[in-house]
Amino acid sequence: MRPPACGQPAHRSPATWQHGGVTPATHSTLFPQVPDSADAVLDGLDPEQREVATALHGPVCVLAGAGTGKTRAITHRIAYGVRAGILQPSSVLAVTFTNRAAGEMRGRLRQLGAAGVQARTFHSAALRQLQYFWPKAVGGQLPRLVERKIQLVADAAAACRIRLDRNELRDVTAEIEWSKVTQTVPSDYLAAAAKAGRDVPRDPAEISQLYATYEDLKRERSVIDFEDVLLLTVAILQDRHDIADHVRSQYQHFVVDEYQDVSPLQQRLLELWLGDRDSLCVVGDASQTIYSFTGATPDHLLNFRTRHPGATVVKLVRDYRSSPQIVHLANGLLSHARGRAAEHRLELVSQRKPGPEPVYAEYPDEPAEAEGAAHRIRDLIASGVPASEIAVLFRTNSQSETYEQALADAGVPYQLRGAERFFERTEVREAGAALRGAARFGANDTLLDDAVDLPSQVRAVLSTKGWTTQPPAGSGAVRERWESLAALVRLAEDFARAQPSATLGDLVAELDERAAAQHAPTVEGVTLASLHAAKGLEWDAVFLVGVAEGMMPITYAKTDEQIEEERRLLYVGVTRARQHVFVSWALSRSPGGRPSRRPSRFLDGLRPGSSTAATRGAGAPVAAGGIEYGSRGTGTTAARPRRQPRTPARCRVCGRTLTDAGEMKLMRCEDCPSDMDEGLYERLRDWRANEARQLGQPAFCVFTDKTLMAIAEAAPDEEAELARIPGVGVRKLNRFGADVLAICAGETPEGHQ
Repeated sequence: MRPPACGQPAHRSPATWQHGGVTPATHSTLFPQVPDSADAVLDGLDPEQREVATALHGPVCVLAGAGTGKTRAITHRIAYGVRAGILQPSSVLAVTFTNRAAGEMRGRLRQLGAAGVQARTFHSAALRQLQYFWPKAVGGQLPRLVERKIQLVADAAAACRIRLDRNELRDVTAEIEWSKVTQTVPSDYLAAAAKAGRDVPRDPAEISQLYATYEDLKRERSVIDFEDVLLLTVAILQDRHDIADHVRSQYQHFVVDEYQDVSPLQQRLLELWLGDRDSLCVVGDASQTIYSFTGATPDHLLNFRTRHPGATVVKLVRDYRSSPQIVHLANGLLSHARGRAAEHRLELVSQRKPGPEPVYAEYPDEPAEAEGAAHRIRDLIASGVPASEIAVLFRTNSQSETYEQALADAGVPYQLRGAERFFERTEVREAGAALRGAARFGANDTLLDDAVDLPSQVRAVLSTKGWTTQPPAGSGAVRERWESLAALVRLAEDFARAQPSATLGDLVAELDERAAAQHAPTVEGVTLASLHAAKGLEWDAVFLVGVAEGMMPITYAKTDEQIEEERRLLYVGVTRARQHVFVSWALSRSPGGRPSRRPSRFLDGLRPGSSTAATRGAGAPVAAGGIEYGSRGTGTTAARPRRQPRTPARCRVCGRTLTDAGEMKLMRCEDCPSDMDEGLYERLRDWRANEARQLGQPAFCVFTDKTLMAIAEAAPDEEAELARIPGVGVRKLNRFGADVLAICAGETPEGHQ
């Protein structure tokens, strides 16, 4: 028996998602209260998120657009299952792709009262299993893990008498990594690279030779690399059925985040973990596939329904992160996309209030572009936007230096994304040791005599390590050290507000848990990062710089598939922003250079004054939000109407473009006159109340007020007309369509006499 339509219990708290109860993924309370029951875990989720959270059995595929709360949905799914007693914490394995994402997931689960669930990267989970089972499966100690393989590649090149410069060394290393995650052995490299259309950095025969020598050197030195961790785990699980059974008895429920980034090797490992079971939930967005050069492919996500015909598919398109203006730009970028991923794109619908329009700026050269960005950033900070809520995103790391210099000249603090982890910084380790000592012996420390509360105790301790009430002038190491200590002070202040009775020992325990989970506090400073490194992050304001032909798309992107991945990369950059987006480009690289560059083709038809250079193929579908249930056991799925590409929604009264979700449902501005049949609206409300009582659900799970108003205004007399009203999806049309059409015709629905 299926869960209720919205996937929630009959008894709910009044804090519904429609009435301000949704807790957005951004700006959440730093130390929230742990929900007091399983049902409380579901509070504030929208209908689609709640469907994810309560779909605890069988295969589930969540297609989640940027900013739609995918991590929120899957962490609440795990927490709800644990708190309801349906899932045992130790039987759940949640896997993702970065230590940061895994740490964030563990932190959220802890805040939801679901500690004990394993949330790890593929490599981390595989390494634990490999270390445990190696003595039994192979014997002896597991070979040493080489974290940086580039030196081994250099040694292989020397053995082959092949000269590689620094860039070639890096590129050959990347080719070896790609070969291994696609399960390509050295002898098959030439054919595999040609078939995949790889833009190889050297003669393919040379790379094949280097790859084979690299593998020989590893065996001689008794070392393994990160890809070997997955390969060896796969080999053991394939060959030793007793070990595979052991792993499967431990883990019975799997959740995979960022499923569009799964490589063939990771997919094989997942299949071995699962065995013949189907307790799997995957989450992804084909439009955010930006790592294909590493072997990642969205095919596993896009083929999920084919492999699992009985799967429940939930589409999340309500964007809680970005303003309507930013969402409009993001949707516009993808509206010109081509290829298989584009055919499954999700059109986002912003749930936020309107914000400023995106700003486009052209500069004569790159230093001028960086200076212009620095000045705008300084103005944003002066207007109240924290420096930590601003990011400068670029296509290649080589662009960073110009912006570092411009921000330093403008007196703006910054931090480099991808630099040393917060809890591994020297000053943070020293601060932790000092706080731990103060917590243990503070009663005898005169330093704390005048400290009346937890924040003042922390400030007193950290003042001995370089923290001051005012930041040091300029930038560099001294400023970075101060920023780290200031982040710990702010964390202590937030912790004390959430737990007024907390002691210094409690804070030290919190820091230890955060360090273990890599859940770092916010450092005040503008983030400088590549577009690839920005994936999964968000800021109030984002500066997308260097958006010119040759850089976006990058020069070496030649094939249609490579060009489309560059478009998706820019889409990821745009969707990192909540309120402000600044897009800029320079006409030349250096001052006085020939102004030969032009803005990226991806901006055609989007920036003011430009025309559309290309359009999507007619009839390409756009995925709307909602839930689709598979036909279990039949191998078929219910036929679904194919949607035509959406044109901008316009008010049917005044013609203005609509961005507000509620206005888009009504197809008119809130202030424009309504021609609604008041009597019909009241009859629909009475019917809805009766349906909700019978289903044991809130009324909005049947139809929202805005959808009822739209129905009353349209007064449809046939199913096709009703289906065109926003908010009436296929499932609700099948379930409630006959009743609604009967009411619109002035009749009493069958069964309601």
